[in-house]
Parts: sequence; C-alpha cells; structure tokens
Amino acid sequence: MIYDIRLLIAYHYPGLVKDARHILRVEPREDRGQRVLARRLGVEPAPGELHEEADFFGNRTAHLLLPRPHDELRIELTTRVLVERRAPRLERTPPPAAIRRLVAGSRDPDGGSPVHFGGAGHLVAPSPAVAAYVAETLDADAPIGLSLLALARRIRADFRFEAGVSSVGTGVEETFATRRGVCQDFSHMMIAGLRGCGIPAAYASGFLRTEPPPGRPRLEGADAMHAWVEVWTGPDEGWIGFDPTNGCLAGDDHVLVALGRDYADVAPIDGVLITAGPQRHRHAVDMVPVKPDDGAPAR
Repeated sequence: MIYDIRLLIAYHYPGLVKDARHILRVEPREDRGQRVLARRLGVEPAPGELHEEADFFGNRTAHLLLPRPHDELRIELTTRVLVERRAPRLERTPPPAAIRRLVAGSRDPDGGSPVHFGGAGHLVAPSPAVAAYVAETLDADAPIGLSLLALARRIRADFRFEAGVSSVGTGVEETFATRRGVCQDFSHMMIAGLRGCGIPAAYASGFLRTEPPPGRPRLEGADAMHAWVEVWTGPDEGWIGFDPTNGCLAGDDHVLVALGRDYADVAPIDGVLITAGPQRHRHAVDMVPVKPDDGAPAR
C-alpha cells in the first residue's frame, strides 16, 4: 500500500517569541516494512538552522533554531510512503516466561534492544495494578503473540474511547480506574501492564488511515496522529505492533513515525521558547491511499 500523507502543525502565540528551539519527530521511519518514496518539510518562519539526524531509538528528527521574532509557527510535512508489512506469525512466538529469560540474558546496547523497554520512562513506569489485569490474559503456556492480540481486544472492549477527558500528564492508574481515554492513554496503560509482567513494550507514534461512515465523503484532514504499542516477542518475530484502541494488530493502515519508552520520547514537536499567555494550536493529518494511475509525488 502507498499513501500520500500531509501533516500540519500550527501555533499562534499571544505575543512575539523572540527566539525558539524545536525538535520535530514527524517523518515516517524507514523500517518495519516501510519505505519513504518522497518527502518535503516546510517550516514558517524559515529556521536559521536546520539539522536532521536519527535519535537513539532510530527516529528521524529535525532540530530547528528560529532566531527572529515571530507570533506564528507553521510546520507542514508532505510525504509518500510505501507500506509492505509482513503479517506476523503469532503462533510461532514463545510463551511469556521464555521472553523474560531472553531479555534477562540480552546484552545488546542498541536503541532497538528490548532491554531499554522494560523499566520506567519519563511518563510511564511498570504498574502492579495494571500488570495484574494484563496477567489475566497472558496465557503462561501459549505463544505470547496470541495472548497480546487477545489483550489488545480486551482493552478495546473494556475501555471507552472519549476525547477530552485526559491530557499528556494523565497517569496510567487514572486511565485504569476511569476506564476511558484516548489512544495515548490506552497505549501507556498496556505498556505499563506488560512491563509490570516483565515483557518489553514500546510506545509507537504514527499515522492511521481512517474511513468515513458509509455513504459519507472523506473529509480532508480527518485523519489523526495515532498511538499503539510494539512488543518484543523474541528473536524470530521480533517487534510486533498491537493497537489497543482498535483491538487489532498494527497493519498496513498504520504508518510508524517514532518509537520510544512513552510519549515523551516521541512527541511530534518539543522545544524551548519564551512567550506569555495561552497558545492556540492546530493539528491536522490527511492520509490518502495512492491509486495505481496517480502521478509521481511532489519532492
């Protein structure tokens, strides 16, 4: 599947920002069955410095310096991405105890190693309460991949998606108690429970294609940045994505942008600036499948 994706992030500040530094994590990764065919990143006002590199976890980052006064910031990404993700063989994954033994014996320091995804991040730590909930679904004798898909489906059934009831700082225990939230909350909760059971789990951020209701036209900008969970299932199948918000595997409708221990590692925009008063923020995504007769993407 090939997608054309457009992301817009815009801020309006109540007063002039005299200078600012930002880190962007908005461009899709080139692994996990993905290949970027074209890309264009636009920033207004034009940055005085722009430096691109991969971070420790292999995410594509852009470091910006905006040295001139400005009261608006506009970031627009257009990209074309090929997604050819092999269906994971869940039945060939080892049981949970074997995963724990493999992680305990690992000495791999690479950013993609499971050893980095078993403890606390900036926002999420292993949770005993959520671990007890997760353990009810982790069959000790079954392949862990099958149990993980059952867990994602259970979270989808037990929790209600409700926008506006949480924020970046909402804790895992609050989500677990209220049984409601958004994709970020459900992903953090699943991660905290799995880590509490000794299973490495990573926070995945990216794009998800959404379909309009039957008979309704597709709205431009209706898609959104999404979050799901990647779990290490052993050396053979490796990292597999599970979407607890939708109770499914992360398939070809999911385009991965960044991986980390929690949202703090993958936020689309971070930075330092000085201003006063509330900021206005706009965030829109358009993700459209490319038809075979469509022309070449803009570069």
